[in-house]
Amino acid sequence: MRLEVLAFAAGVWLLQRAAVLPAPAALGMAALVAIAAWVWARLFAGGRSLARVIGVATAGVLGWSWAAGHAHIRMADRLDPALEGRDVVVTGVVASLPQPFERGVRFELDAERAALAHPPPESAKVHSARVPRRILLAWYNGLTPEEFQAVVPLRSGERWAFPVRLRQPHGPVNPHGFDYEASLLERGIGATGYVAARGEPRRLAALVARPAYLVERLREGLREKFWDALPDHRYAGVVIALAIGDQRAIDRQDWQTFTRTGVNHLMSISGLHVTMVAGLAALAVFGLWRRSARLALRLPAHKAAAAAGFAAAFAYCLLAGFAIPAQRTLYMVGVAAAALWLDRLGSTSRVLCAALALVLLLDPWAVNSPGFWLSFGAVVAIFYAGAGAATTRGARWLLAWGRMQWAVTIGLAPPCSRCSSRSRSYRLPRTRSRSRR
Repeated sequence: MRLEVLAFAAGVWLLQRAAVLPAPAALGMAALVAIAAWVWARLFAGGRSLARVIGVATAGVLGWSWAAGHAHIRMADRLDPALEGRDVVVTGVVASLPQPFERGVRFELDAERAALAHPPPESAKVHSARVPRRILLAWYNGLTPEEFQAVVPLRSGERWAFPVRLRQPHGPVNPHGFDYEASLLERGIGATGYVAARGEPRRLAALVARPAYLVERLREGLREKFWDALPDHRYAGVVIALAIGDQRAIDRQDWQTFTRTGVNHLMSISGLHVTMVAGLAALAVFGLWRRSARLALRLPAHKAAAAAGFAAAFAYCLLAGFAIPAQRTLYMVGVAAAALWLDRLGSTSRVLCAALALVLLLDPWAVNSPGFWLSFGAVVAIFYAGAGAATTRGARWLLAWGRMQWAVTIGLAPPCSRCSSRSRSYRLPRTRSRSRR
């Protein structure tokens, strides 16, 4: 299983390094041939070595096909170039925390329907327009954040009708720099734009009662409570960022200081924070559960602690906006909790490979993130260095701690040196499709 999972991850990584997406027909054919070869090897191959080699190769092809299929789906959900620069009326739900900036506000909108604001006069038909499922909008309303909240409050979960002008996502693809376009693709945003001055935005519903929107409304309410409780404190933005994952609340000068001192990653809710919350919840439940004979007889304390740790991690991820780094950690915590619950925690490498497979199945773009490599690399280094540390006694624990720190430092040096390297931008194979560049 472990070699197959690693081969699957290698296939996903190779696809993300490709400059052009394979055609859908070639994609399906490769997957069918790989599965047929695996079935043949399992049924008719004489030696186990040959069957194992074919199985590993099949896993690699399936990983490549899986990532390519997801990429085709995302690339298909992009704005039609014919709609760029045209006035479109989009009706949708505010799907993220509105982010005020100087003289405006930025937010993500889940589009429900759209129509051309000014259809061609030669046709009497109603000209509907197809826009991506999620778009990123800026509303330059000329108001300060305080004035905007007082005059036209825009809140998560509200349904609005906006006159907008959209365009396909564009961004610089400089070597060793942030790939803004790839980031939008990973987040499922198929168009960016702004609310047009022509026309009047209209609020159609105060709250759309769906779980995702209710969570966003809760996060927005918590952010407002933090601002009200800490109105004149400079560190209020840091508290908000650590509590609900809103990094834009941090003052720009403070963020530059964090970046220059190398501690900006501590302001982002990532695997460190999610694991800490899960560990504290599991430790508290384990300590209390084992003190009750009735509870311990009904369910072992370590299983209750595993369930509590996963529940706490899931709740914290929701509160933090379910960001992609937090999602990956949640999946890893879930696999470890499931293995502990099912009494399958015998092999650490198997649990780690199961978490790797789950992460890539749910998010094939994870291999593009430095946090992906750093997270799994750190876990591997800790497991390797701590193999015999549990048996240390007395002052030798300090030596074991130092050995673990050096193992993490040396083990993460290669991925850290590649953290700034981004994946190559790929495009569709058809010449009439626009390149992501």
